[in-house]
Amino acid sequence: MKIFVTGASGWIGSAIVSELRGAGHEVVGLARSDASAQRLQTAGAAVYRGDLDDPEGLARAAANSDGVIHMAFQHEVAFAGGFSAAAAADRRAVEAMGYALANSNRPLVLASGTAGLTPGRPATENDGLVLSDEMRANPAAIRQATALLALSLRGIGVRSSVLRLPPTVHGDGDNGFISTLVGIARKQGVAGYVGDGENRWPAVHRSDAARVARLAVESAPAGSVIHAVGEEGVPFRSIAQAMGKRLGSPACSIAPADAAEHFSYLAHFVALDTPASSAITRELLGWQPTGPTLIEDLAQSYYYNA
Repeated sequence: MKIFVTGASGWIGSAIVSELRGAGHEVVGLARSDASAQRLQTAGAAVYRGDLDDPEGLARAAANSDGVIHMAFQHEVAFAGGFSAAAAADRRAVEAMGYALANSNRPLVLASGTAGLTPGRPATENDGLVLSDEMRANPAAIRQATALLALSLRGIGVRSSVLRLPPTVHGDGDNGFISTLVGIARKQGVAGYVGDGENRWPAVHRSDAARVARLAVESAPAGSVIHAVGEEGVPFRSIAQAMGKRLGSPACSIAPADAAEHFSYLAHFVALDTPASSAITRELLGWQPTGPTLIEDLAQSYYYNA
């Protein structure tokens, strides 16, 4: 298959490119800069120059492919206060690529997330298929609506699926939540957790996330929700303890009232109890995670090389 991948030069996207290439697929990656294009060429992928603000260009690339994995999102715009604009660009991109694949039964896999779907209990692939009042009140609801739009494309002959990633995709080179938390622990001199630290974070190793993305584009039925979850829920206290052990710092409880001062903008996330299951995905695609666990990764030096 010739797969068009957006976000192909990113940390997770580049692992997906490698996974697809290893399975014999041809990859065309979206690149908006010379540096991204060079990384894609080095990885053996063809380059399509463009960005998410060019839906017509994305539609052309999708039409010339055997399927799409859409990983890109304008995170820099969102983090600068333009979340609504970034989410709107994402929706236009999905619409354009979806309509380009109409009546072909070709796949479109859209990256999404598991966080916040069902606080306090493991979210399954069957959750989040209707926007609840609570979800509608969340600014992130537009991204959930885009995921539902992607699933609805099965109605126009697209083999669409949504790939939900946990908040923690970990491994060598991770520059996301976990590496940020390591930096906070180093700065504060303690590895903190909120309250009793029993709140749970789902996790997956980067290699396992890439493999389930490949399986999704190859064979996920139209309208499928895929959970790239290797571990249903790692207690946050265990995460802090693993960091503290490697840093030589104590792990200690942070009172909820002090969480914002200690964790800055991550305060809300570190207090979430947001486990997620992947039982349906494992049965549907025959996927079994084989990579290191989050705690095993936190014992490695690459998270602490400042």
